Amino acid sequence: MKYYELKQIVEYLKKFKKISDIERVDDNVIKIVFDEEPIYFDLSKGDSKIYKRDDFVKTKRYNAPFDIVLQKRFKKAKIKDISILDNDKIIKITTISSSSYKEIKTILQLEFTGRNTNAIILDENENILEALRHIDISTSFREVKPGKKLLPLPPLKKISNEDKKIENIEKYLYEVFQNSLQKKLDSLKSVKIYTINKQIEKLKNLLNSLENEKDLQNLAQIEEMKANLILANLHNIKPYDKEIKLKDFEGKDITIQIPPNIKSTSQIADIFFNKARKFRQKAKNIHIERENLHSKILFLERMKNRIENAKNIEEIEILFPKKESQKSKKVKFKNYEKFIIEGFEIYIGKNEKGNIEILKKAKASDIWMHLKDIPSAHIIIKTNKQNIPQNILQEAAKLCVDFSVEQKGDYLVDFTQRRNVKIIENAHVNYVNYKTIKVRKV
Repeated sequence: MKYYELKQIVEYLKKFKKISDIERVDDNVIKIVFDEEPIYFDLSKGDSKIYKRDDFVKTKRYNAPFDIVLQKRFKKAKIKDISILDNDKIIKITTISSSSYKEIKTILQLEFTGRNTNAIILDENENILEALRHIDISTSFREVKPGKKLLPLPPLKKISNEDKKIENIEKYLYEVFQNSLQKKLDSLKSVKIYTINKQIEKLKNLLNSLENEKDLQNLAQIEEMKANLILANLHNIKPYDKEIKLKDFEGKDITIQIPPNIKSTSQIADIFFNKARKFRQKAKNIHIERENLHSKILFLERMKNRIENAKNIEEIEILFPKKESQKSKKVKFKNYEKFIIEGFEIYIGKNEKGNIEILKKAKASDIWMHLKDIPSAHIIIKTNKQNIPQNILQEAAKLCVDFSVEQKGDYLVDFTQRRNVKIIENAHVNYVNYKTIKVRKV
């Protein structure tokens, strides 16, 4: 960020009297609610910025020591001073919070300084309480660790003399976000769609490589016919025969190769019957596998469609939660998918089997969702006996629509506790005591 921009933003921030709420909402982004105005401070190295936005959907929760101190020291704190260091791109927000015994002074230092970009929490003596990024003395003269005195950065050798007037700070802050969003959104969409296309291509190759069920059924019939012909001609087969020439049931000549190492002629028919049974079982399994691959491809196509139509990064991030731990990796969700929004686990069936699985796994207090009067994926929101916020219900309903239908328009999504849902047959259910959410698919 440029120095003149920071100076004018600081002047804008001086009108606020308190910090109502504060939290980290992305790896390098801190959301500060000044009075009732949320403002975002992105402290990414090389791409730091300050912006405002209205469509934020929280997808991550942070509970590191930095986040705990951030909440403890600044939430509901009074603002004593907001200033920018002379000729440096560092904002200092000084606050006063009350405890049972005394008022506590704390400083949040936001440094928009290239490779040194950081958020540092200081006590009244400017000792470090916590920092977004810890810096070791072995890598820099300026150690940034809890309990250490924060040394000043060397003065900037060159600072822009540009003094452009920002006519409307609020409009400017929204524009910063929109400009940044579009660039990041386009890049993220490109990466995720490429990944999904590769997965779809792999699944389609598997689908095309599957044997044909009819061919396998025909092979089963041939082996079964051989077995029956053998049974009908056991008296003509000698123990040392390697093949036998017979007429089939239509009077046509046929030569049957006798399997080697046969102890008795009575075993021969059993061998052919077993071959027929294996071909039929393989045909049945391929049918199931083909349906499974089709459902996976359809699910990925709908995921790709959601990415293509995403209006913000959070809509995409919901679809790609952080990887499970090594221990949890053993569990593979083949027929249903798990998404996480603000810590709430949301399960969605990829096919009928997946819908059945999540219905059976759900607890009585979990929330169940389904499109009204239209076949759709089932959704389960794990509640852990908590109340589900309206924004979580809305996002889950949107997932239900996006992964169930392709046509744009308005849809109604019914939801109720799992205890109110009765399974009739497979994934067909009856439900009572439900509410409805309206979702527009664009």
